Amino acid sequence: MLKIGIVGLGDIAQVHIQAIDDNPEAQLVAVCDENELFKNKVPHAHFYKDLNEMLDAEVLDCVHICLPHYLHLSATTTCVEKGVHVLQEKPLAINAKEGLELVKLERKYPEIKIGICFQNRYNDTFQTLQQIVESGKHGNIIGVKGLVTWFRPEAYYTEKPWRGKMDTAGGGVLINQAIHTLDLMQLLCGKISSIKGNVSQLLDYDIEVEDTAAAHIEFENKANGMFFATNANIGNSSVELQVIFENEKFTIKDNILTLVNEDGYKIQVIEDAKAPKTKSYYGPSHGKLINQFYDCIHYDTQNYVHADDALASIAMIDAIQMSSESNHTVTFASD
Repeated sequence: MLKIGIVGLGDIAQVHIQAIDDNPEAQLVAVCDENELFKNKVPHAHFYKDLNEMLDAEVLDCVHICLPHYLHLSATTTCVEKGVHVLQEKPLAINAKEGLELVKLERKYPEIKIGICFQNRYNDTFQTLQQIVESGKHGNIIGVKGLVTWFRPEAYYTEKPWRGKMDTAGGGVLINQAIHTLDLMQLLCGKISSIKGNVSQLLDYDIEVEDTAAAHIEFENKANGMFFATNANIGNSSVELQVIFENEKFTIKDNILTLVNEDGYKIQVIEDAKAPKTKSYYGPSHGKLINQFYDCIHYDTQNYVHADDALASIAMIDAIQMSSESNHTVTFASD
């Protein structure tokens, strides 16, 4: 039985708590949050206000990091240096520079696992699409499109002010909502050669971060990517991920993967499983990711999203922000 702890009891922590409680091989024994009002939120676990205190008092196999972005590096480092495996919510860090510190930490402590929550990699639709891409049966990828058109009210930022500040969030819609789509785009198309992008604020909120972003992405395999994300939509529309091959076009939308045939008709390939106890935009696969990470701890295997795997999405966000500021294309090193 794995002994599990959680630090940070905000919205996303509830998804982790549900997945832990549903796993018969794991037990949530301790939680940590600086807000003492959360003390009775998880009555079956010991409550702490300080991470070091929790780690010193408990014998834990894994800690879930569900903290604001700017605390990811320090909290993960604290756990790893004390010999505890970490499952950390996205993003890897607030920027690629800090992300590299976690990659170095991962290499320094190879016996300790640092898993990152990119749960949409585990969706049935995406895994099927990835298999289609890898099969090569439809030719080379010509293009990929990622669309995230959501809405966040001003209260989203005022209730948790860290979300609206660059030094605590690292960005807005890019790093909070659309990072999953950027991650899937690079996972399908491979290494990036360049990005030209821009960020803006369409809503009149008192925040530092962007609510809208767009980018043109060139990949080393010559595929072109078109990306657009906003929190200024009327509501939360379905994320759309489309891959255009030489001979076919596949689209994930409304959690369904479809193929457009030669006559222009949509054919359903597969639909994601439902996760009714979570917000739909979290995706249905947190439980799958968490269970697989626990299996990797049990059997000392490596089939999870490592810090190194999660670095690309942060580098893409940095590049879009840099390109917007300079109004120039940002070129990626070939290595």
